[in-house]
Amino acid sequence: MPTNKNALIRYKYLDILLSDRHHYYDINDLTEKVNEMLERDELNMSVVRRTIEKDLITMQLPPFSAPIDSKRKYGKNVYQYTDTTFSIFSQELSREERNLLHEVLSTIGQFDGLDNFTWLENFKIGLGLENRRQIISFSNNPYLKNSNLLGTLFDYISNEVVVRLTYHTFDNLALRTIDFHPYLLKQYNDRWFVLGAADEDKKILTFALDRIDDVKPLPERYYTPCPEDLAERFDDIVGVTYFENRPIEHILFWVCDSSKGYIETKPLHGSQTLLLGEVEAKLRLQYPQLIGGAFYTIDCIKNYELIRLLCSYGKDLIVLHSDGTIQDDIFALIHAMSENYSKLRT
Repeated sequence: MPTNKNALIRYKYLDILLSDRHHYYDINDLTEKVNEMLERDELNMSVVRRTIEKDLITMQLPPFSAPIDSKRKYGKNVYQYTDTTFSIFSQELSREERNLLHEVLSTIGQFDGLDNFTWLENFKIGLGLENRRQIISFSNNPYLKNSNLLGTLFDYISNEVVVRLTYHTFDNLALRTIDFHPYLLKQYNDRWFVLGAADEDKKILTFALDRIDDVKPLPERYYTPCPEDLAERFDDIVGVTYFENRPIEHILFWVCDSSKGYIETKPLHGSQTLLLGEVEAKLRLQYPQLIGGAFYTIDCIKNYELIRLLCSYGKDLIVLHSDGTIQDDIFALIHAMSENYSKLRT
C-alpha cells in the first residue's frame, strides 16, 4: 500500500480520536488506538509512537490546518481538537442527504431529554439545514420524571464513558451509588430505561431513569464494551425485565371476537402464532365453553410486564396453559383484586 495512502488512513483515525469530547488521549493512547483500528479494519500494518508524533505535526499544517491542542490532564499530556466539531474530512452534503439528516435530527429532538442537547441545534445550523415542518411524530410522556437524563446518558453511551449512578428504589428511598458501563437506552410503556454493566462484576443491570438521582461521568476509567447484543434479550421478553435463569415458556391463550382484531394487528410478542386447522379444531373440542374468538401461542420468559399485559385485556383474554405458573399467577392476581373491591362493598 502506498505511503501516502497509509498516512491518510492514520489521519482518518486520528481525526476521530482528536474530536472525542469525552476521552483524553496522550501520545501512547493515540498510538494504541490507531493500531487497534488498523487491526479492526484488517489492515496489515502497525505504527509506532514516532509516526503518530509526525502525523500530528503534519495535520496542523496546510492543507489540513487542524486545530490540535496539547494540555495537561490526569497527569499526562493529552491531545484534542480545540473545536471538537472540526474534521479534516468535512465535505458538502447533497440535498437528499441534507433532507434525510434534517429528519433524523428532528426526530431525535422530539424525545424529552434529547432536545436538551446543547449542540443539536448548533449542529443543524452548522450543516446549513433549513427549518422545515415536522412530518413524523412519536408518542412520548412529557411528565416523565428525569427525562432530561435521556440526552445525558445517550451522550455517554455514544462516547463510551463510564458513569457513577446515584439512584433509589420505590421500596427504599435511600440513595445508592454504582459505577456503571451504560450500553443501551430502552423505551417501554412511555418510560425510559438504561441497560449496562456493573463495574464490579460486569453483571448486566437495568435502571429506570425516573429512579436515577444523579449521573457523574468518570472519563478516566476504562470503558468495557458490551460483549453481547443487548437488543437480542428483548426477543424473549415483554418489557425490559430480563431474568437470565428463567426459561422461555410456551403460552396458550384465547381471545374473544371483540379483541382478536387488536391482538392480530398488534401482537403481544414477536413469537405470537394464530392456531388454525386441526390444532384449532382440537382446542374447540377441549374448551367448548369458549365461543368464537381465536387461539394463539407466544414463547417468552415470564416477568411482571408479561403478566400485566395478559391481564390488561380483562375477560377478553384467557390464558389456557403455560409451561410454568403464569395461569396461577394471573388467578392469584384476579383473586386479590376481587377481594380488594369486595372490601369496598362491605
